Amino acid sequence: MLRLAADENFNSDIVRGLRRRNPDVDLVRVQDMGLSGANDQAVLAWAAREGHVLLTHDVTTLTRHAYDRVQAGQPMPGVFELSRRVPLGQAIDDILLLAECSIDGEWEGQIRYLPL
Repeated sequence: MLRLAADENFNSDIVRGLRRRNPDVDLVRVQDMGLSGANDQAVLAWAAREGHVLLTHDVTTLTRHAYDRVQAGQPMPGVFELSRRVPLGQAIDDILLLAECSIDGEWEGQIRYLPL
């Protein structure tokens, strides 16, 4: 199962729903890891060190910084960019499908836009 991390502004209802639907999901919130207020580069660097695919709603800056890491040859375990308009149930279904059916390293250097 993929290791996931929700960025600071990720919908907490989705996080709770993921944990309810699959209590074994490996999901942390970046603020629980001491990264409250950290900039996108610091969050991406932490995710790379820890091997967590990052969940975000931030298409404006975070994805740009993720692409910068890839272009610089730095590790980037993946970003799942989720539209805020996706219904809660669909968001949970899509993330769990990716988490449960992906292999380690599958999303390295990639940004996947959800819904699927």
